[in-house]
Amino acid sequence: MSYRRVVAKFGTGLLTSGTDHLDLQVMSNLTEQTARLHRQGKEIVLISSGAIASGKQKLRRLPDRKNTPFRQVLASVGQSHLMYVYEQLFGQHDITVAQALLTKEDICDRSGYLNARNTLLALIELGIVCIVNENDVVAVDEIGELKFGDNDNLSAMVANLVDADLLVMLTDIGGLYTADPHCNPRAELICRVDNIDEIECMAAGTAGHQGTGGMATKIEAARLATSSGVDVVIADGREPDILVRIAQGEGLGTVFPAQVNKMESKKRWMLSGLASKGKVTEDKGAVSALKEHNKSLLPTGVVRAEGKFQRGDIVDILNEKGKRIACGISNYSCSDLDIIGGRRSGEILELLGYDYGDEAMHRNNMVLL
Repeated sequence: MSYRRVVAKFGTGLLTSGTDHLDLQVMSNLTEQTARLHRQGKEIVLISSGAIASGKQKLRRLPDRKNTPFRQVLASVGQSHLMYVYEQLFGQHDITVAQALLTKEDICDRSGYLNARNTLLALIELGIVCIVNENDVVAVDEIGELKFGDNDNLSAMVANLVDADLLVMLTDIGGLYTADPHCNPRAELICRVDNIDEIECMAAGTAGHQGTGGMATKIEAARLATSSGVDVVIADGREPDILVRIAQGEGLGTVFPAQVNKMESKKRWMLSGLASKGKVTEDKGAVSALKEHNKSLLPTGVVRAEGKFQRGDIVDILNEKGKRIACGISNYSCSDLDIIGGRRSGEILELLGYDYGDEAMHRNNMVLL
């Protein structure tokens, strides 16, 4: 099986080779593999750790401290250096890169989720490789609900966010073992996990001194991603052409197959009706464009909007006979759609005084019945 849309997470231990600084040879190798997949038409989003380690490298003359504010200083200094390195490396392959710094609050908030999703999907569509990291400057340990805690969980959230086919977590260990392979020479690699509940006790290995995530967090991330219809692989990023080989379907590392079909997962969330906050009725032309040509829903096709939904809420989409034909995440509130319904997209800014895009609902945020 070959995958098209891939989220790849590079761990700190891998990017630093276990040292206190970035390993440029390792990073060059990983970016070259990413570039090769990019040329093959694969859609790649990267989740990159390494900001704090990079900050330590830049501020090596300062005394090492363990408190949160100092780690945030390291992340702030290191993130720009990390992105500079990526920009230089990808520039050798004529690939434009973008940066996205996220917190859990960004994705939990309705409009934040929609903005992050739309931005990442737009970057993918433009062929830009987005490099995502947690915003450590504002996401602190003391405010646990605002922090992913590690980039393993962040990578699973992003894989869900962009409807990825595959999440690859590359680290400095070959996958999930029956015991910690650093301590037990008899430890065996588990090549495939169909039931995560049965292997949680085997979460051998702890975070390296540079990283925040161990095997337990990777299993937690795998549970989240596979329940969203995404295949997951944990593998050793030092293996030759590891990312390319996995993206092409080669069975390496530990594979966690998706527990549900991706569309079934999306339907289960959006089409259940439990999250629906209102209704939007479309005219005949809009229904045809939606069902027959997979188009987005434009304001001009909106006949009426009902309910008290806000931007980012899920709403049902009806034809003029009142039949539910789809549901989607609205770019505009009910009151906004009352104003711009039946009007051209170019009039939105004039009518509302602000503009969240030409579409009332983007095709990537809709599911047809």
